[in-house]
Amino acid sequence: MRTDIMAKDYLKRARSRLIDAESALNRGDYPETVRYSQESVELLLKACLRTVAVEYPKVHDVGDVLKVSRHKFPEWLREEIDKLAEISHELSEKRAPSMYGIEVMGKTPSQLFDRREAEEEKAKYTYEVVSRFIEEFYSTDSSEKQEGRRKV
Repeated sequence: MRTDIMAKDYLKRARSRLIDAESALNRGDYPETVRYSQESVELLLKACLRTVAVEYPKVHDVGDVLKVSRHKFPEWLREEIDKLAEISHELSEKRAPSMYGIEVMGKTPSQLFDRREAEEEKAKYTYEVVSRFIEEFYSTDSSEKQEGRRKV
């Protein structure tokens, strides 16, 4: 499958997760808000890596891969990579507890996550950064291809 198709599909699916997170927040379902936010960030960072043809391990937190691949991204995005990796790490740590709680502590997901944590909007920030990158990358790519055709 083509990398651009995969990256754009991940971006679309990440947007759907953000919509689901907003809906969960409005219902007061804070663990689900955190879970959907984590899924959104995971898809977004994987879309970034796909865009620049970087293979990544099948794990939920690809922040370290993003850091190692920093040189493949434009300068403005390189400045955001540490923050994006931190968001990915933080949310991936909350992935299982937001779904299952912490059984050994006898804590349900609803006891672990509150409105404050659900409202942090880290996934929205990540979406804004990544969607800008993908839009710029593919619009530049298309323009360069068209310019190349004109020169021939």
